[in-house]
Amino acid sequence: MSDKLNTKDILALKARAHHLSPVVMIGQHGLTESVVKETDNALSAHELIKVRILGDERDERVAIAEALCEAVDAQLVQHIGKLLVLWRKRPDK
Repeated sequence: MSDKLNTKDILALKARAHHLSPVVMIGQHGLTESVVKETDNALSAHELIKVRILGDERDERVAIAEALCEAVDAQLVQHIGKLLVLWRKRPDK
């Protein structure tokens, strides 16, 4: 992604994301095609979203976060426990 976030941008996005509820849930089947599609749709609509990963393995959650960001061309703003905050600039902005 060409629009790399700097520290100031990340802090602003974290603040914006604080009140958001997760709009995508990744369950026991992991990163499926439907999860990727739903995440892509949510980012297109909202630009900044939260994703909940329902799994207890931290390494697995990190791997899912990286793969999901790659699949939808988004940037990981924050990863706390089972919650991810993803951002992707809207094409119209």
